[in-house]
Amino acid sequence: MVKKTTQRKAKPKAKEQKPRRRPFRAVARALLCLVAAMGLSAAIYSVIAPPTTPYVLSEGMRLGGIKRDWVDFDQIAPVAARSVVAAEDADFCAHWGFDMMQLRAAIAEGADRGASTLTQQTVKNVWLWQGRSWPRKALEALMTPIVELFWSKQRIVEVYLNVAEFDEGVFGIEAAAEHHFGVSAKDLTARQASLLAAKLPNPKERQAVNPSAFVDRRARAIADGAATIRADGRAACFES
Repeated sequence: MVKKTTQRKAKPKAKEQKPRRRPFRAVARALLCLVAAMGLSAAIYSVIAPPTTPYVLSEGMRLGGIKRDWVDFDQIAPVAARSVVAAEDADFCAHWGFDMMQLRAAIAEGADRGASTLTQQTVKNVWLWQGRSWPRKALEALMTPIVELFWSKQRIVEVYLNVAEFDEGVFGIEAAAEHHFGVSAKDLTARQASLLAAKLPNPKERQAVNPSAFVDRRARAIADGAATIRADGRAACFES
């Protein structure tokens, strides 16, 4: 008898699995590209005025138009620059974009108080979006040293004054001065400048004309602060 032989079927080879592309690598690359693009624009904006910002664009679409007129630093009353710095970041000339003392104080108080410097606020206003979120804070933290590297302190103040919101649909110190007081930015008085600075960081809720008792007190404190940083040299880095 001839014995039947059975052939075992060869097991199909397992398909080689390609290593999965880790999602965080794609995110990291996208983030690096975004920061690189923002860094390039920072270099460009060191010599030309930012044509617009994401927030200005969104508010323009929502409101059907906004008021904004760019003015160079020498066309802004010096007291207006000092008032905004005194209100938002009195130690602006002493740090490189991050105020570590204020940051530690904010952490100690449970982050209930703000610790953003004028440079950080400028980064947010020029490139990013409003509201608090970790992605925005991360981008802000990455961009802040780049802006400090490419821009002078005076340039940071100049750009901030031209992109900050001073009322609904009113952006920049020139539009704000005309809107609230019927004057140009270079003709603002110390009182008017302090009232505009007192509207920050809630420009839609606070009034510069017929101010509330709170805004009036804040404006007076800002005026004193502006005089102080001029006298003690803390305004030297951005004054012409």
